[in-house]
Amino acid sequence: MNAPLPETGSAAVGALKMAGVLLAFTLIFTGLLALAEKWSRPAIEASQAAEKMKLINEVLPARRYLYDNDLLTDTLLLPPAPELGLDAPSLVYRARREGQPVALVLEAVAPDGYAAEIRLIFGITRQGTITGVRVVAHKETPGLGDYIDLKKDKDKKYPWILQFNDLNYPGVPDREWQVRKDRGRFYYRTGATISPRAVIRAVHRAAQFAAAQSERLFAASDSALLDTVTQDE
Repeated sequence: MNAPLPETGSAAVGALKMAGVLLAFTLIFTGLLALAEKWSRPAIEASQAAEKMKLINEVLPARRYLYDNDLLTDTLLLPPAPELGLDAPSLVYRARREGQPVALVLEAVAPDGYAAEIRLIFGITRQGTITGVRVVAHKETPGLGDYIDLKKDKDKKYPWILQFNDLNYPGVPDREWQVRKDRGRFYYRTGATISPRAVIRAVHRAAQFAAAQSERLFAASDSALLDTVTQDE
């Protein structure tokens, strides 16, 4: 008659069985997560693309400028551009109509906000007319300097950021790119001039850059890293 297994042997066998069960559970769970991610990825990517296009359409309304290409695929990757206040690569979206250049949508940063840098996105036509500007990230004082953000501006009739709409950069003298307090053309809210000054300067620099580089930006190969765009000829 065989002797019973020692208790230590039974514990070892039990531990091995438990380890096997845990391993099987881990593999099954990992596989299910991978499948779930695979199934949900198209929906997530579609949602992200929709959000991007919503923002782009705010600064470059498709119904008004009638571009017919896909801006999310007709892009350029710019190297860090001091003119745009950017110390990291950024995307430029290019609008075309029947293959012809219409406008650009670029990112920019105002590094001198009251609390921190102010991140922007703006559109500009090939002729230098600003089609729209939006603040996409900032830390300006709530209720005071945050009126630069369309969503937080309490004046819904005359939002501050809409002053840039249809502004033709070549037609505005450099000295006018200031708040009225500084003898410029842009109005501001009493007690909060640092934030609008920062945005105005950033938009001015970005418009200069876009106007100077427009032909090269439209002509460059898709998704090319333009190492020479921000350098002098």
